[in-house]
Amino acid sequence: MDEDVDGDLVDLENLNYDDLDSVSKLQKTQRYIDIVQKVEEALKKGSDVTIQGVDLEDDPEYQLIVECNALSVDIENEIVIIHNFIRDKYHLKFPELESLVHHPIDYARVVKKIGNEMDLTLVDLEGLLPSAIIMVVSVTASTTTGKPLPEEVLTKTIEACDRALALDSAKKKVLDFVESRMGYIAPNVSAIVGSAVAAKLMGTAGGLSALAKMPACNVQLLGAKKKNLAGFSTATSQFHVGYLEQAEIFQTTPPPLRMRACRLLAAKSTLAARVDSIRGDPSGKTGRNLKDEIHKKIERWQEPPPAKQPKPLPVPDSEPKKKRGGRRLRKMKERYAITDMRKLANRMQFGIPEESSLGDGLGEGYGMLGQAGSGKLRVSVGQSKLAAKVAKRFKERSYGSSGATSGLTSSLAFTPVQGIELTNPQAHAHQLGTGTQSTYFSETGTFSKIKRT
Repeated sequence: MDEDVDGDLVDLENLNYDDLDSVSKLQKTQRYIDIVQKVEEALKKGSDVTIQGVDLEDDPEYQLIVECNALSVDIENEIVIIHNFIRDKYHLKFPELESLVHHPIDYARVVKKIGNEMDLTLVDLEGLLPSAIIMVVSVTASTTTGKPLPEEVLTKTIEACDRALALDSAKKKVLDFVESRMGYIAPNVSAIVGSAVAAKLMGTAGGLSALAKMPACNVQLLGAKKKNLAGFSTATSQFHVGYLEQAEIFQTTPPPLRMRACRLLAAKSTLAARVDSIRGDPSGKTGRNLKDEIHKKIERWQEPPPAKQPKPLPVPDSEPKKKRGGRRLRKMKERYAITDMRKLANRMQFGIPEESSLGDGLGEGYGMLGQAGSGKLRVSVGQSKLAAKVAKRFKERSYGSSGATSGLTSSLAFTPVQGIELTNPQAHAHQLGTGTQSTYFSETGTFSKIKRT
């Protein structure tokens, strides 16, 4: 096969694109002629064939199905080549047609129908294209810049169109034969993905036994092509999907769930292929059961989430709360409570300017402080219990000077409660006569000398 591919590449380089026979060679090969003849004879004979007691790999019709699968792929490639030939030739006559009609077979039919006619109102395209596209083609043809083709070029173009249509009819015969035989060759796989997709899977894998031995992740990739998006977004493109995207289940599944459906299809198709390879269920009942299971799973995926139930209120309890009041809580509230002076400072009376620390509205405003009396700022703060307790604690302490009698000492002491207080420095003299203070801070004390040994 590698040698054939290399030979094809060499032939492509030396092709003469003006000659149709040098571009399209499939219809003149003996392999194509033999397979098409066998398919026509088998279709005339009918599909009432059983293979009871016959090994599947040795059955002649099974071998013909495998050959038909390979031939259908070659026919598709050949149609693409002929389509490029027709498009290149007919571009001079109607350059806008290729952007309006994308399918190769439809393009060939339209080109054959129009020919060299410049006025498309005289050409009946009904039945070849949808009515909307027919109208667009007619309007575009009236403003086209194309010119009629020479007679020789037109003859080659019409011949290429006939060849493409003949290949398409041969492909339909091959697919009809394969689909008619897949009912007894692989009934369970055909029940899940359809006869056409089952035939493509089996032909690409190399037979039913090879398909049965293949893991599901590889079955999913059978027929996948590397897509060249030419810089466009990959958001809507399906990667890692082969022939299974042509299955009816895949096409009817919503786009967000298609990859999950494809994996499920590949797994179930592999199981069905293993059943078919050992002729476990010729009636196809296993495949139909698997298909029903796939449909149920996809329907379950699409179900909306369960509605949020209203949460009932908690059961009322008459038990006492764990958080209780008490002395500690009262003290904390009293410590952080807002004072009356701060409440007045935070308020403003409408129409009356407030006094401020710097005057003229500058600095910190005093709000309604002092506005109720004579206009002067008079603040009388009632002493709280906590402040009284703190004052008592400070009063018990001594804020007098030390017992030193130097000239820098003062008999004045400053306390936060009583302000300036005159104290007696000799009142605590008896406390300084003992302990380390009498020796360390004493004016008559001396440093002791310790001899080191």
